[in-house]
Amino acid sequence: MKLFSKEQIYEGDKITIERQKISSTDLMERAGNQIFNWINLRMQGAQVPIHIFCGIGNNGGDGMVLARHLILGGYNVKTYIVNYSEKRSKDFLINYDRVKNITKTWPEFVHNQDDFPEINQDHIIVDAIFGIGLNRPVADWVKNLFIHLRKSKAFTLSIDIPSGLQTDAMPEDDNSVVLASYTLSFASPKLVFFLPQTAKYTINWEVLDIGLDAEFLSSTNTAFNLIGKYEAIPIYIPREKYSHKGQFGHSLIIGGSYGKIGAVTLASRGALSSGAGLVSVFVPKCGYQIIQSSFPEAMVITDVNEYLISNIEFDLKPTVVAFGVGVGTNENTVKAFETFLKVNKSPLVIDADGINILSSNTKLLELLPKNTVLTPHPKELERLIGSWVNDFNKLEKAKEFSNKYNAILVLKGANTITVFEDKFYINATGNPGLSTAGTGDVLTGIITGLISQGYNPLSAAVFGVYLHGKSADIAVEDYGYQSLIASHIIEYLGAAYMDLFKQPEQIQEKPKEEA
Repeated sequence: MKLFSKEQIYEGDKITIERQKISSTDLMERAGNQIFNWINLRMQGAQVPIHIFCGIGNNGGDGMVLARHLILGGYNVKTYIVNYSEKRSKDFLINYDRVKNITKTWPEFVHNQDDFPEINQDHIIVDAIFGIGLNRPVADWVKNLFIHLRKSKAFTLSIDIPSGLQTDAMPEDDNSVVLASYTLSFASPKLVFFLPQTAKYTINWEVLDIGLDAEFLSSTNTAFNLIGKYEAIPIYIPREKYSHKGQFGHSLIIGGSYGKIGAVTLASRGALSSGAGLVSVFVPKCGYQIIQSSFPEAMVITDVNEYLISNIEFDLKPTVVAFGVGVGTNENTVKAFETFLKVNKSPLVIDADGINILSSNTKLLELLPKNTVLTPHPKELERLIGSWVNDFNKLEKAKEFSNKYNAILVLKGANTITVFEDKFYINATGNPGLSTAGTGDVLTGIITGLISQGYNPLSAAVFGVYLHGKSADIAVEDYGYQSLIASHIIEYLGAAYMDLFKQPEQIQEKPKEEA
């Protein structure tokens, strides 16, 4: 799913109006009517008090359209105008007059704290105060209104974006944004719904189709894309009936040190379970028996050193190499990694201490083959690209790094973001159960196994992150967040693959009773 910038959405509105020969007021009517349909489907006329807070711009105009439809639908509605400016948009004024024409209870103006209405926990709030055009901090009294809405603990529905939240900047403080229970977003979700610092402002979101020009939506390229099931399906490469293991490549996992051989085991199992034809591991001698007994499907090559990687030598020609899981940062290991990079011809996936070694020895970055995949967690990323001011700055620095080194960065988190050159791929799967030791090692293995069987590195990273998260989503149904462990991700990987082609369950109509 494309994530359109606010500039692209404005352009889409303009093109839709021109091509469909409608007015901006007509487009606003569509938006408000879609919100009404969403609410009406769920409330079915229930007389719960609904408090609609409208700004004086186009987001407020959407709220006015909604208020009119709810009033005509017989709902218990109170409408308020948050009067933060003397300016009014044309479409807001048109719809303000339309509300006044259908009810004797006109919208009430809110100028300051004395005008705040009483709201109970069992009421509903609709937030239509600010839209995506907001580019400045809100006034203090408006901030106090947001606090007042929060304190009510009422279900809060935001229109398009939680008020106070900008699409391309961080809020000045936590109280300057409405805390939405649900956000109904037009055309596409907003990037800020997925960033660690701003995702908290809407618990759930849904996209409403307001009929923007289809050609514009399909032909417009976006920097950010959300990867869910329907974006993952086209990436999948099916297998021929008469294929054999030699066609799916040979993954080599290099890693481990004394006490950290488990990381290599997890990565190796992840590679084979994602579809690699063959998996070999290169570990210190202390890892030989562990790998052979815990993962008999793998072939094992050992370093000359008992406890750490010191000299990376092997006879095979791997399709792809993963380096770093459990490897440590010993000086001998660093030297061995540098020597390996100078002669390596295979695609690379680098994780954990492999990234830490690169961060401490930046000259090695120049030795990375094009399209190397790096999978840092937040602290590893900070060591690699430096600290950042906020999430927008983090993404910009990640993009600069990717362009400089022709590398693919997988920024692990609640919504893992894969960065390559000027494109960002935001993952929609996964859950808090992944916040446990070893899940990153499994992800490294999955991406490695996908490259092994023919996926290009970017597709392997994007698809691998999706499968990893989906496996966790399926597994958590059996284990819960707290009891989910890294091995479960591997065990449910097959189910994640199968889910790609699972059809939605058909809703069966209840048989009609005979008269």
